[in-house]
Order: sequence, then structure tokens, then C-alpha cells
Amino acid sequence: MNILAIDTTGQTSSCALISEKNGQPQIIAESTINTGLTHSQTIMPLISDMLHNAGFDKSNLHYIAASSGPGSFTGLRIGAATAKGLAAGLGIKIVPVSTLDALAYNMIIEDATIVPIMDARRGQVYAALYVREGGGLRRLSEYLAEDMQAVIELVKAEGRSAVFLGDGVAVHEAAIAEHPKFTIAPCGFNLQRAALVGLIAAQNIGDAVSPADFEPCYIRKSQAERERDERLCK
Repeated sequence: MNILAIDTTGQTSSCALISEKNGQPQIIAESTINTGLTHSQTIMPLISDMLHNAGFDKSNLHYIAASSGPGSFTGLRIGAATAKGLAAGLGIKIVPVSTLDALAYNMIIEDATIVPIMDARRGQVYAALYVREGGGLRRLSEYLAEDMQAVIELVKAEGRSAVFLGDGVAVHEAAIAEHPKFTIAPCGFNLQRAALVGLIAAQNIGDAVSPADFEPCYIRKSQAERERDERLCK
């Protein structure tokens, strides 16, 4: 089984090739870039170069794994269009993977609540709470789009120490630092990685959908939609 994984939900463009060896998924290649260029500029060249360097032909792919959100609305749409186009052209299915699930897998530790947070602007974050269980992670909350303080209160209610990671950390570092039981993951754990998207997808192949049925998970309305609704309510 060969999986091409894609993540364009945040500031990074990332792709990875996952192949099954001896019954276990393995990371064969991964490429991530965080330069500020748009995903429309980076993701397809990134995929092409990675597959070329791995000596792998895309005709041998069995699935596309796509980070389905939440995240940047533009990034989600570019990732969805890329995944749909590749999958349709190859006649294969897409395995959707939550961005927050994949981000949380950067930091599997004992006896702590793991809290990936992504900057959602206007003081809000996309977030979810996780705990280690059986060598993997169990999600403790819904996927959230909430004010950072509301997320902090949910984490405090769990009663454990907590580790925060993701691009929302840089925005809300001061609020996190106010709580002695909260820590921040090292910088290298704060970026989305397509390899983790692919590894999760390999464990959830039954979730695969046709390209036509794959839809990003936005959680909340876009800023343009919210501003339109505000105008209509006046």
C-alpha cells in the first residue's frame, strides 16, 4: 500500500510518501517548506520533487491522504483541489485526516493533556484536547474554534499538566505561560507534517472517500462570510 499525504492547512506546505513494509506503514520520503510562499506555488513542485527523489512513480499510488482541516481557508481549498485532482487522475480514493489529530501526534507523552492549537485570528484558535492511550492518542474534546481563554479553561478542567503545540502557540504564549502546569512543545514540534497525516491515514483506510465526496472541515465560517452576516444583521 502506497499513500501520498498532503498538508496545506497552515503556513507550511508538506507532502510525504508512506509505504507498507512487513505489514507496517513506513515513512519513505517527506518534504516540508515554510517560506511564506503560497501553497499554490509550492505544493505541486514539492510533490513532484519528492516523488522524483524517492524514485517513485505516482501511478503506483493507492491512496491520497489529505489533511482535511481545520485551518487556513485558502490553504484548505488548495489542498483539497490538489488531492481531488491527483486522486481523480489516478482513479484512487482520498483518506481525510483531521489537521488537529495529525498535529497532536507530534507530541505523544505520558500523563499530560496534549493541546494542538492553530491560530484562527481574532483571539480564537482551532483546538482539541488529547491524551495518550494504548500507544496512540484519544481525543477528549470536540474539534473547537474558540477563544483561547475558553480552551485554557477546558484544559484546566482535565486536572493534568498540559503541553501546547502548533502555530497558535506563538500568538498565545503569554496566556499559556500564566499557568504553572502548562508547557510549550519545542519549536520543531509546532509545524504540520504530512508524514503524520499519512501514518494516521494508513490506520484508517476504511475512511477513504471518492474525490467527489472529499470536503474540507472548516469548523466555522470564513471571515468574509462572518462579515457578510454581520452586515445583514444590522
